[in-house]
Amino acid sequence: MERIILASQSPRRKQLLEWAEVPFDIMVKETDELYPSDLPVEEVPVYIARNKALAVKEELSHDRIILAADTVVVLDNKIIGKPKDKADAIKILNSLSGQKHLVITGVVIMYGEEEASFADITAVVFHELTNEQIAFYVEKYKPYDKAGAYAIQEWIGVIGIKSVNGDFYNVMGLPVSRVVQELKKF
Repeated sequence: MERIILASQSPRRKQLLEWAEVPFDIMVKETDELYPSDLPVEEVPVYIARNKALAVKEELSHDRIILAADTVVVLDNKIIGKPKDKADAIKILNSLSGQKHLVITGVVIMYGEEEASFADITAVVFHELTNEQIAFYVEKYKPYDKAGAYAIQEWIGVIGIKSVNGDFYNVMGLPVSRVVQELKKF
């Protein structure tokens, strides 16, 4: 497979592509994560991922395959972003406790004028979490760079998640098996 460009600084996306043995280089261009307020929630991460891919594409002198992704957590049809601080992380995890939420990762793959895009949706249900569990997790793991204030592969996921319906790796930030299938088409 040709080396692709991963338009993401996410250590989890990097790790997943390494596990899949997809050769890649990382190239990131700062982009804002704003989106039109009337955009349906399942389209938001694709919109943001497309902007990331386009920003990187502008920097290239020749065509390369670009992979960009963005992940959002949705509770009651409302997007929960990354926590602003410790108090916000605790508040977010309290809202997810005992609830079902969706993790939606938008993926955009570009090569020249060609583009493939999709959103992968995974339903996650948390057990009821105690205040002590939430405080411990936030204090120890500092999940401030994570949508929904948690990482499924960390302690909170191991002890707190009741069920996952869909791609586990999507919750980590990249539905890697589906990405590999799409990359084969390029």
